[in-house]
Amino acid sequence: MANILIIAGDYVEDYELMVPFQALQMVGHSVSVVCPDKASGDSVRTAIHDFEGDQTYSEKPGHNFVLNADFASINEQEFDALLLPGGRAPEYLRLNSRVLELVKHFAAASKPIAAVCHGAQLLTAADVIRERKISAYPACAPEVTMAGGIYADIAVDQAVTDGNIVTAPAWPAHPQWLAQFNALLK
Repeated sequence: MANILIIAGDYVEDYELMVPFQALQMVGHSVSVVCPDKASGDSVRTAIHDFEGDQTYSEKPGHNFVLNADFASINEQEFDALLLPGGRAPEYLRLNSRVLELVKHFAAASKPIAAVCHGAQLLTAADVIRERKISAYPACAPEVTMAGGIYADIAVDQAVTDGNIVTAPAWPAHPQWLAQFNALLK
C-alpha cells in the first residue's frame, strides 16, 4: 500500500481533507497530513464550501482537523504520492517555497498527484502542468491556462487523469477522483 502525503492549511475545504484522509486509510494506505509552521497534534481550521445556487460556492465553518505529521521534518523521498485539497488554503500555501519544492518533487518523480478544486493552484504555482489536462474549480481555469495546462471543463462530479496527475473541480467528484487516484497507487 502507498504512503501518501497531504498538504493542508487553515481554511482547507473540510470534505476535501476529511474524506480523502479517511477513505484512503480505509483501503489500506498510510496518510500523513502536514501544514507549514505546524506540528503533529496541532490543528487546522476547515471550511465547508457548498453549492447552493449562488454565483459561487458558499462558505461555512467546518471542523478543526488534527495534523498527524510535522511539516518541518517531512522527507518527500518517504512518500509514494501527494494529495492537494482545495479551499482557501492553496491561495497562500503556494507562497511557501518548501510547499512548491514538495509539489515539484512529486511531479519530477512522476509519483501520483491528486488535486481537487483550488488545490490546482499549487500545481500552477509549482509550474508542473504544462500541456497536461487539468481540472479545478472553474474560477481557477485562467490560472491553469496561464500555467500552460489544458483546462478540463468537466462536470462537478467528474475527474480527469493525465499521466500521474488526477484532478477534479470540487468535492462532489470524490467517488471518481479518489477511484482514479487509488488506481494510480496500485
